[in-house]
Amino acid sequence: MKIEILGMGCAKCKILYENAKKAVQEKDIEVEVVKVEDIDKITAYGVMMTPAIVIDGQVKTAGKIPSSEEIKKWL
Repeated sequence: MKIEILGMGCAKCKILYENAKKAVQEKDIEVEVVKVEDIDKITAYGVMMTPAIVIDGQVKTAGKIPSSEEIKKWL
């Protein structure tokens, strides 16, 4: 499983990254969590607002910061 955090490095993107890492730790599963800051890769997903979270190639949300609890439901 792979989680991608899409964003240009803003404070909200960093919070989302930390929420995703926390969710993975709490679920105690092996998941790759990566930041994607390349605008071409971000727009390739059709994302126009960041931060966004992509799990296994599927955009789960964009333009808001889901909690670690919400992210755990998607894992």
